Amino acid sequence: MTRVRDLDVSEIAAAVKDMCIAANYDLPGDVYDALKAARQTEESAAGKEVLGQLIENADIAAADRVPICQDTGYAVLFAEVGQDVHLVGGDFDDAITEGVRQGYGDGYLRKSVAEEPAHARRNTKDNTPAIIHTSIVPGDKVRITMMAKGGGAENMSSLNMLKPSQGWAGMSQAVVDTVSRAGSNPCPPVVIGVGIGGTIDLVTVLAKKALLRDIGSVHPDPRLAGMEAELLERINALGIGPQGLGGSTTALAVFIEEMPCHIASMPMAVNVQCHAQRHKTVEL
Repeated sequence: MTRVRDLDVSEIAAAVKDMCIAANYDLPGDVYDALKAARQTEESAAGKEVLGQLIENADIAAADRVPICQDTGYAVLFAEVGQDVHLVGGDFDDAITEGVRQGYGDGYLRKSVAEEPAHARRNTKDNTPAIIHTSIVPGDKVRITMMAKGGGAENMSSLNMLKPSQGWAGMSQAVVDTVSRAGSNPCPPVVIGVGIGGTIDLVTVLAKKALLRDIGSVHPDPRLAGMEAELLERINALGIGPQGLGGSTTALAVFIEEMPCHIASMPMAVNVQCHAQRHKTVEL
C-alpha cells in the first residue's frame, strides 16, 4: 500500500520566495559557462566586449546580492506534484502566489505586473498573480521551477499556426524569422524555446517549458537534436550578435519540445529568452 506524504503549503511559499530572489540575483551556472565559452569563440571584437560585460554584470549581481537586470520579470512557475503528496495547510496556488509576493518584496525586485491590461494598467504592486503550470506525476515529492520572464524577450516571442504542407522547412524559417525580427530587443545572445504540436494553447507552454533545459544539453531524440543544431546555426548566421552589435553569437541554444497534433494543424510557438536565462528549481 502506498503511503501518502503530508506537505504543508507554507513550505512551498517559503521555497518560492527564495527562488524568486535567487533567480534574479544568481545567473545559472550553465548560462554563465555558456557566456564564457561564447566570449572565446565570438568573431566580433564588439561582441567579445559585450559578452565580457555580461559576465562582469553577473559577477557583480551575485557578489552584491542585487538583480542581474532591472526587469525582474513575470514569475512563471512549473510545478510537478507527486500523486502521493497530500497538500495541507491551505491552497496550493495561493501558497505559490504568496511566495512570489514575499520574494519580490523582500528581495527588492521590481514589480512589473499590471491589472486591467487593456484599460487602467494599474500595477498590482507585488508582482502577482503568478503564472502557474501544474502537472501530476508519480511519487511523493513536489518539484517547482521558477522562471523570471522579462517583458523585452517575451514580447519578441511568436505563435505560428502553420499549414501541414509547409513542413519542417516552413517551420524552421518561421523560427529564424522570429529571431531576425526581434533583433536587439530581447538582449541577445538569446535562448530559444520552440514548441511543436498540440493545440494553440498548449504549444506556447511547450515552447516556454523548453527553456528549462540546461545549455549544452543534447536532446535524447537524435531527430530533434539535429533540428536544434540546424536552427542554432541558422540563427547565429544572422549576424545580430551580442546586444545587437553584430557578431557570431546571436543565440546560446535552441531547445525543442514536441507532441502530436491534429492532422489538419501544425502549431508552432517560439519563446524568446534573454541572455539572463533566469530560473531556479527546488524539490520538496
